[in-house]
Amino acid sequence: MNSPNPSASGAAPGWRGARYVAMGSSFAAGPGIPHRVEGSPRPAGRSTGNYAHLVARRLGLDLVDVTFSGATTKEFVTGSASRPAQLDAVTEQTRLVTLTGGGNDVGFAPRILLSSLPSPLRELPAIRRQLTSFADPQLTEERFIQLRENLLQLAAKVRQRAPRSLLLFVEYLSVLPPDASWPTGLLPADVAEWGRGIARRLSETTQQAAAEAGAIFVPAGAVSASHHAWSADPWTRRFHLSLHNGAPYHPNAQGMAAVANLVVESLPPSLD
Repeated sequence: MNSPNPSASGAAPGWRGARYVAMGSSFAAGPGIPHRVEGSPRPAGRSTGNYAHLVARRLGLDLVDVTFSGATTKEFVTGSASRPAQLDAVTEQTRLVTLTGGGNDVGFAPRILLSSLPSPLRELPAIRRQLTSFADPQLTEERFIQLRENLLQLAAKVRQRAPRSLLLFVEYLSVLPPDASWPTGLLPADVAEWGRGIARRLSETTQQAAAEAGAIFVPAGAVSASHHAWSADPWTRRFHLSLHNGAPYHPNAQGMAAVANLVVESLPPSLD
């Protein structure tokens, strides 16, 4: 949990002090971006530089950051042995909820990350099984169907718990170059093309679920298309064997700042 100073510079009087719950996976948590949220579980990868913290400081919100790297949208609701249910943070007093998720459900980041590992590691049986599973078209179709259901269920449960809250579905930032001819280094071209297709479907599914749920869709992917990981001004990281300044194929600090701006721009000037 993080409670920014209500008198923070730039705080909007119409939102100051409102309870804000940030839910999401690693694209919301910000692993590797300085600095880790004090007292948070290390596997969560929560950064004080993630977009939720930036939004909260800017608007003077009372932030409860429950983002957790590796979480699926099902786990947002039910939790797991290693990750608490993020929905539990939503209370009747909650006025703002942001949600960024779905990539783990459909294997987006896991496949492009594992496919970029050195060959000896990719050949390990456990990794080969995962890569085969992520590439299976039938399983991918089933995962997207389930993802839509999960997002709608999550939105309904947020409404039940916090009927006065505003719910934002925040899209993933662009990682891959939109042009298929753009070299992607250690990431094989065929996997990059798969990733572009998955990213498009993830965007479409998230946008459709937001529309059905009466939530606000924040188009971070479209806005960041020219800021992919191989661009001159990247908002996401290329592959690298560390978490320094952001995990591989994940947002960097500039990307998080850009998403924070989009979230603020998507909000009405006040709660009323």
